[in-house]
Amino acid sequence: MMIRGGSTGTSGGKGDEKKAPTIYDVARAAGVASSTVSRAFARPGRVSFETAQRIHAAAEQLGYRSKSMDHSAAGSRSKMIALVIADIANPVYFEMIRGAEAAASDAGYTMLLFNSQESDTRERQALERAMSMVDGIVLSSSRMSDSAIRQMAKQKPTMVMNRAVADVSSVVTDNPRGMRRAAEHLGELGHSELMYLAGPEASWADGMRWRSLREAGMELEIRTRRGGPFAPTQHGGAEAAAQWAAHPSSAVVAYNDQIAIGFLREIARMGMTVPDDVSVVGFDNTFGAELVTPPLTTVASPLYSLGSTAVNNLLAIAGGARSMSGRPVVLPAKLVVRESTAAWTKKRQIRGK
Repeated sequence: MMIRGGSTGTSGGKGDEKKAPTIYDVARAAGVASSTVSRAFARPGRVSFETAQRIHAAAEQLGYRSKSMDHSAAGSRSKMIALVIADIANPVYFEMIRGAEAAASDAGYTMLLFNSQESDTRERQALERAMSMVDGIVLSSSRMSDSAIRQMAKQKPTMVMNRAVADVSSVVTDNPRGMRRAAEHLGELGHSELMYLAGPEASWADGMRWRSLREAGMELEIRTRRGGPFAPTQHGGAEAAAQWAAHPSSAVVAYNDQIAIGFLREIARMGMTVPDDVSVVGFDNTFGAELVTPPLTTVASPLYSLGSTAVNNLLAIAGGARSMSGRPVVLPAKLVVRESTAAWTKKRQIRGK
């Protein structure tokens, strides 16, 4: 048999060079057709979120990079972005949406709004529909896992609000500062114990707020305990009031204003009053916090700025910018004192018994 010179390669020759992985290698590794791999990179909205995750994981492992990935920044733009929120009925999102929409409009972009209804499944479905239509995505209080968000960020420029995810750009409220101000305020009023009315278990902000409150309580010698989790709604606040009544404390700090307002109303229905029987602090300073009776003391989040900052940073990322620090952008929080908190006097202690 004749062997042509160089066809098998020789030591140190070109035959020893490692071939760059191809779309077919990625398809085999991911267990899909090559056409599916092509769609995952060129038109991600045409591929299910789970399949796209698998394809991108295989591509990363093999070191494959598609032409659409290399030239995405120079490609055509839709001039649209997507904002996915957890619950459109929650007033905390009103100002975030306004801030995000204003920033998008100023930059000449149209913003598509998706409501996930506190469901990670609905969130994934919304993203699958939006992926091929938009230049970038903002997730607010996402209920998806960190790994799912990271995989999505590899497909489209992504910004996360109200949550920190490693390797993904994000903007958050200064939860530790806000909770410390709430604890300091209650300590100055003479409260030595408080109950935290927790929000959803899947909420990153809830975990941060509870940890921050507990640490502040230890430093200030205020006993803290956690109740819940409760739905981040007024109905959840009513359930929190029932749990609090079984083991009362002189003060409560709620995950958000909606829980705090629901708590206030249920306490009144039980025949007790705020702040005579219990002082109440909310979080976010949403619309309605100063309209309830009594007006609610709450930690004010910069909601409008969260939305506008998220969109401005997203558009910078879509234009090729990268975070130098790798840390979230942290916006300041402050305590707004109203009438739902008061000094825990001897008279109130006797009344509480």
